[in-house]
Amino acid sequence: MINNLLATNVTALAIVLTVVIVLVLVLLLLVVLLRYKKCPSDKIMVIYGKITPNKDGTYRSAKCIHGGAAFIWPFVQSYTFLDLTPLSIQVDLKNALSKQNIRIDVPSIFTVGISTDPAVMQNAAERLLGLQLKQISELAKDVIFGQLRLVIATMEIEEINTDRDKFLEAISRNVEGELKKVGLKLINVNMTDISDESGYIVALGKEAAAKAINDAKISVAEENKKGAIGEANAQMMQRVNVAEAESKAIEGENKAKAEIAQSKALLRQKEAEAMKVAVAAENVQAAKAKEESYAAEKQAEIARASREKATKEADIIVASEIEKRKVEIQADAEAENIRRRAQGEADAIFAKMEAEARGLYETLSKQAEGMDKLVKAAGTSDEAVRLMIADKLEELVATQVEAIKNIKIDKVTVWDNGQSADGKTATASFLSGILKSLPPLEDVYSMAGLNLPKIVAPTEKHQPEKPENKNNGKK
Repeated sequence: MINNLLATNVTALAIVLTVVIVLVLVLLLLVVLLRYKKCPSDKIMVIYGKITPNKDGTYRSAKCIHGGAAFIWPFVQSYTFLDLTPLSIQVDLKNALSKQNIRIDVPSIFTVGISTDPAVMQNAAERLLGLQLKQISELAKDVIFGQLRLVIATMEIEEINTDRDKFLEAISRNVEGELKKVGLKLINVNMTDISDESGYIVALGKEAAAKAINDAKISVAEENKKGAIGEANAQMMQRVNVAEAESKAIEGENKAKAEIAQSKALLRQKEAEAMKVAVAAENVQAAKAKEESYAAEKQAEIARASREKATKEADIIVASEIEKRKVEIQADAEAENIRRRAQGEADAIFAKMEAEARGLYETLSKQAEGMDKLVKAAGTSDEAVRLMIADKLEELVATQVEAIKNIKIDKVTVWDNGQSADGKTATASFLSGILKSLPPLEDVYSMAGLNLPKIVAPTEKHQPEKPENKNNGKK
């Protein structure tokens, strides 16, 4: 029983170990498959991280592989690719100074790419990793510009124009040496055209054309000479039996003339070449002198104009700022004075009106209190009015008296002839008329739209009956 259990446990353990081993092997196989990277032919695979040291014990910053494959250790290594696509760079070099101090324009097209040389690939991995093709193109363009100017400065224009192979070889040698430092190599150089501002290259072309024309003319003259000599020889052979001495003299004369003509032709050719070179050199130097003079004058004028402009602008700006600040200060001061004056006037008016209002309020309040007390003392409002009128009655009578006070009557003579029909004497009627000429109190109140109280102006029914005439009762 125990043996069976042990056998069963051993079998189960063996199965578990087998499964674990198989899983581990499968996992290792997957890791190997996933981390084993192949490099395409148009790229360089750069492995970085922990790199195996070289045989001499030195360490590399990266490992470059072109073609083939490599295992990338997980966690300690990573990889990326450098593109080997060729880059075409347009280089329009202008005003490059040659050995003769003549500035020329050299437009050209350079084709470069990342080098697959092991040593140069290491430079590319260290300096170009992570850059885009456009950035690599700009870097190469800067290097090419500098080296192209350096090569042109060491050569004369005749060498650059006529010996293109030497010129291209010098460019390739200098440019490629510098490009290798950043991991690039020069694939091709194409010079489109070479020109200069002074016209020296054009003059060289005209000189070459004139020389070819002169050589052709010389060849024609030589052939004409050969024909003339042949004709002379034929005539000589015909006349040899007639006058050998004369033929020899003619032959010597012809030879002398031919030599003289050839000598004159060579002399004219040399003079023309020398004159051409001298005129071209004079034109070049004159153009260069004018160019430098114009450039110096231009810089001087620009500097003077800039200085005058800055001076005028500074004067105008400072004066305007001062005037502006002055106006602002004056405006602020005037505004502050106006504000203070207005505030003072407003405070004074407010205080005056407040005092008048308080006085009027006190007056009306006291009048209201007095009226209220008068009404309470009289009992009714009508009685209060009568009391007020009675209080003012003396003033009203005084006013009426004042109306006739200033009438001047120096002398009044009254002739009284007795009683009138109503029993009054003439003198009494005269005085009564004078008094009646004054406006009664009731009329005064009526004109004011008021009515006298009954106590002052009773109605007619309350008036006492007039006394009867005594004379009438004695009949």
